[in-house]
Amino acid sequence: MPDSPDELVVRVPAKINLIIRVLDRLANGYHQLWSIMHTVDLFDVLRIRTNPDHQQIVLQCGNSDLPVDRRNLVYRAADAVLQRAGMEVGVELELTKSIPMAAGLGGGSSDAAGTIWGVSQLLKLGWGLQELKECGATLGSDIPFFFNAPCALVGGWGQEVSPFLVEGERWVVLVNPGFPIQTKWAYDQLAMQRETADPLSEFARAVEAREKISWDDLLPIMENDFEKALFPQYPILGFIKEKLRSLGAHAALLSGSGATVFGIFANKDTARAASATLQQDTQWLIVDVPVGQSGLPHDLSRFH
Repeated sequence: MPDSPDELVVRVPAKINLIIRVLDRLANGYHQLWSIMHTVDLFDVLRIRTNPDHQQIVLQCGNSDLPVDRRNLVYRAADAVLQRAGMEVGVELELTKSIPMAAGLGGGSSDAAGTIWGVSQLLKLGWGLQELKECGATLGSDIPFFFNAPCALVGGWGQEVSPFLVEGERWVVLVNPGFPIQTKWAYDQLAMQRETADPLSEFARAVEAREKISWDDLLPIMENDFEKALFPQYPILGFIKEKLRSLGAHAALLSGSGATVFGIFANKDTARAASATLQQDTQWLIVDVPVGQSGLPHDLSRFH
């Protein structure tokens, strides 16, 4: 059924970090990042509607672990749009979660990006990419990326986003061991583990001048700075990484600050076989999905 003029249904994707380097701390307290982010076809779903009969933000979510007030990023994203637009109107949101929380997959940030896009559409604000990204950047460092999905180079503290292309199709097996890792704690562990950040490699500097890369060139240089700090704390993460490699992954890596580990597979069949093997012996959350190929999150054709 098509959306009504005062309602939208938005699918928002998870992301993985194909590379994430954590560099020096910036003056604003954030760390400078250098990352290649890519969406994968695992989605949360948002139903967003406006209601002229009240002026509140009302959020519902079937996951009882999530607050539905200002502590929730979706709530704050809706409020940020209203504040920026100088409007008072009721906004009602229903969030259905499939992306695990505190998992390094950007679910909360993606939910917020989808909310910003959806509310701005319903209010007919006419915002372009820059307005959407600016609104998102006030709420969290991963949010601007989702307006450049499916793939982007991300720098600064997350607000510097440049569209990028990894050529070709691949499948991903996501393995979440079932415990959360809070981002701030992960950064604290990384800071304690090292005295200085290693500089970007020459290859990374060269990539910045390009608009695309092949999987063959990218796979050997995939890395995540959090692994050295977090794997000693959670040896199971290193075990999952090696298990994915043994099952045929061309590369395997922690995503973001964890706790999800992913493997890159050549095709659907090899990914499904690895997923089935892992599911025989564990209670982990295991999902096999294609690497995201769809366009910008504010492209209507993406969501219907």
